[in-house]
Amino acid sequence: MLRSWRGKLKLLLATATLVILLSWLCVFMGSSEYGRSLLLSPCFGDRPSQDLEREALASQVRKVEEENLQLRLRLSQSQGQAGAVDGSDGSQQWAASFDDGDTPGDDRSNRTGCPKQQMVQKCEAEVSWIPNKHYSGIYGLMKLTLTKALPSNLSKVIVLDTDITFATDIAELWAVFGKFSDKQVIGLVENQSDWYLGNLWKNHKPWPALGRGFNTGVILLLLERLRRIGWEQMWRLTAERELMSMLSTSLADQDIFNAVIKQSPVLVYKLPCFWNVQLSDHTLSEQCYSEVSDLKVIHWNSPKKLRVKNKHVEFFRNLYLTFLEYDGNLLRRELFGCASLPSPPRNQLQQALEDLDEEDPCYDFRRQHLMLHRIHLFFLQYEVLASPDPADVTLVAQLSMDRLQMLEAICKHWAGPISLALYMSDAEAQQFLRYAQGSEVLSSRRNVAYHIVYKEGQFYPVNLLRNVALTNAQTPYVFLTDIDFLPMYGLYDYLRNSIRQLELPQRKAALIVPAFETLRYRLAFPKSKAELLSMLDMGSLYTFRYHVWPKGHAPTDYAKWRTATVPYRVEWQPDFEPYVVVRRDCPQYDQRFVGFGWNKVSHIMELDAQEYELLVLPNAFMIHMPHAPSFDISKFRLSAGYRGCLQTLREEFHQDLSRRQPQEEDFTLGFVNAGQAWSTRDGPRTVPGRR
Repeated sequence: MLRSWRGKLKLLLATATLVILLSWLCVFMGSSEYGRSLLLSPCFGDRPSQDLEREALASQVRKVEEENLQLRLRLSQSQGQAGAVDGSDGSQQWAASFDDGDTPGDDRSNRTGCPKQQMVQKCEAEVSWIPNKHYSGIYGLMKLTLTKALPSNLSKVIVLDTDITFATDIAELWAVFGKFSDKQVIGLVENQSDWYLGNLWKNHKPWPALGRGFNTGVILLLLERLRRIGWEQMWRLTAERELMSMLSTSLADQDIFNAVIKQSPVLVYKLPCFWNVQLSDHTLSEQCYSEVSDLKVIHWNSPKKLRVKNKHVEFFRNLYLTFLEYDGNLLRRELFGCASLPSPPRNQLQQALEDLDEEDPCYDFRRQHLMLHRIHLFFLQYEVLASPDPADVTLVAQLSMDRLQMLEAICKHWAGPISLALYMSDAEAQQFLRYAQGSEVLSSRRNVAYHIVYKEGQFYPVNLLRNVALTNAQTPYVFLTDIDFLPMYGLYDYLRNSIRQLELPQRKAALIVPAFETLRYRLAFPKSKAELLSMLDMGSLYTFRYHVWPKGHAPTDYAKWRTATVPYRVEWQPDFEPYVVVRRDCPQYDQRFVGFGWNKVSHIMELDAQEYELLVLPNAFMIHMPHAPSFDISKFRLSAGYRGCLQTLREEFHQDLSRRQPQEEDFTLGFVNAGQAWSTRDGPRTVPGRR
């Protein structure tokens, strides 16, 4: 019965498609560059009476298109019920980009296990009706929509899969556009496997293609011409016709591109094969080059990626790994001067760098502050909640490679979202990627956002890193901490409850999480406040930095905290640097402070200047875990010049903070030498001293 019903449905679709094809030729092609002279006269006359006929025809086209859409949906549903299509339900897996041009050879079982995620409805609707067996899911079809998705003033574009390695300057490929004839709109390399020849296995039936077909891992698109010839209608009608017999695509957009080219070979410019050397199994890629030095683009288009079989695969793999570990900052340098070229106009940053005094003993500090870092946001997959809890809170921290071992422990202690800024070189970023993928704890989390800030300069840009992590948190509140602290078990839930109970959305407050420390590398972590107090009394735990820098956390009033059952307010004091929970739109950290010293102190001083309440939570705690001192701490301790520059930066911060405050009669901020007293409506205070 299903077969009989499907036969009738196919007949209806064929009829509807024929009507659309005839109508489209008159309505759409009639206004195109190539179709106007050919079709305008037969379809439309110059007499006014034919305007009514044109409107009637356009109305009929719209009606038939609507009916055809319904038929397509029914066909898709019937295929889903019959089990003929994998992953065609419209809610496909997320892919980072257009990694969809893989020719799988005889590997037909590869599927991605990525969690499903909703896509923007407008983009999804363009291709969601196409059943697709390729592991890239719906995202493997998105290249078809580029004439509509990209800006209308963009005339040409190079489209690349994510598994591409360039071995030359991409400008060489861009220059190929100049070789297109006036009819050619798409540049592609011929497919290097036998997929479209249909001889890979018994009963293998590929989509129609011109000869061996073309691979869409590297595409040159003349968008302006494609729009003029009605590309959107062209590929849609082709897909609808072929799906009548094929039922689904196997290679996503590549099947549809090839079916269109089979109909209209004049559209394609055949690129030399070295622009897309395809490394899937059972290919003729080795015939593309005589020497590996001739290669332009290497395409790891097998599902096996780096494990593919090829006599030169070791060379290709080493080339790829060398690129991954290449210092990306060099790509921003003018390695070879070109005297004949005019100097580019100076921007504000360049001018600020040129204005620096190289004789200034703090020149290196000031240059680091002005340095523009490369930043890769959301380095790994991160799932954003559609409607976050208004009291939700993200743990925010920063780290470098030497603190990587803390990540798993923090993830075990904190179940909520985390936003981390990682300061790494390109090579370290790849090491981190392998570490995260190999960790059961990290790979199972989808609510940890990793933002790579690539290394440059001689100082650790601690406050820049904090701002990157803070700015990209996705929740209304943030817990500003450091990577070497472990939060108590259950702190995430406790903080959310506290935010609600204290009605934080209606007040300007910072919640303080008291900090403790252990000198032991192995610690039986306390499960409650009572256990922590017992360990504190026994000497296995201490209040944080009590023996090195007591002023940093003394205002928390640990004596009061021992017996407190409700949150209590404390006053700001010089050098206070607690770890706090605040709204995400709180003041950012002052980025002039790099390396060690005064980076958190200045932020808490800013919060106090903006009249934030400081509330200590009675049942919250965090514990600092021991580790080797950082390089920046060593420089601070050993260099009088370092400490002197920190003092200079601190004084400049005070002056800037004074200028930013409202000049009201009851709020004045003044400074004097040495004592540096400042006053507010709460009375005189002493400005924090240097750490």
